Amino acid sequence: MLLAGLAAVTLLPARPLAQQRPVITTPARILALPSARTPLTIAVGPEDGLPRNAYLRLRGLPQAVALSEGHAIAPGVWAVPLSALPVLAAVVPTGAQGTSEIIIDLLSLDGKVLAQTKTTLVITAVNQPPRGAASAPSSTPVSPPASPQVGSAALASPPRADAANRGDRERALSFYSKGLELLERGDIDAARKFFERAADLGLSQGAMALATSYDPNELAKLKVVGLQANAAAARTWYNRAAELGAAEAGERLRRLGAR
Repeated sequence: MLLAGLAAVTLLPARPLAQQRPVITTPARILALPSARTPLTIAVGPEDGLPRNAYLRLRGLPQAVALSEGHAIAPGVWAVPLSALPVLAAVVPTGAQGTSEIIIDLLSLDGKVLAQTKTTLVITAVNQPPRGAASAPSSTPVSPPASPQVGSAALASPPRADAANRGDRERALSFYSKGLELLERGDIDAARKFFERAADLGLSQGAMALATSYDPNELAKLKVVGLQANAAAARTWYNRAAELGAAEAGERLRRLGAR
């Protein structure tokens, strides 16, 4: 009887190994200078454990700071595709300063948080480096550490060309940042003009922001009061954003078509 019991135990199927959960890796502190682009070293892995179309959401960015990739979904909140991480940078305007805690979430397409970490963005003058500003890599993930595979390419790689040249892109990012500032103040008409100027220079974020300001679906999410939606205008600018390489534009267009 004892042998039979042992045999029964050994014949039980082994449990499959749990799939490794994603983790976000980033420096604990990122030092940025005014009037400059600062690379954001963010990596996500393991690659084979990530759902299709997962993306990052960064919260807590200063209103005047723009990102070189992705698009703003609310004041100080940005959505960034994982494919853009190797060239992701913060664009800091002249006169900006201060310290901000940035929360970085890894989200699935349906909005589920898969992993989270934090970093501190320190904007300071050249001659006033903060104590302990050296950024030793660290993270506070919600899952065990893993070797980062997505977004681990060298930051020296040339950025994706949304604009005709580097000078145009810097101007476009400046227009886009100004548009975000005006949007925060509630001056929608002026913000749209700056977003349009950024889009005209080839910046996909400008076209996305402009389309979002007309999109009835997005305005409903943001609970905007008193702003007239225009699905036709939103469709036009989402199409332009798609032409400029914004991967999110296609999904927004599909949602508009469902209305």
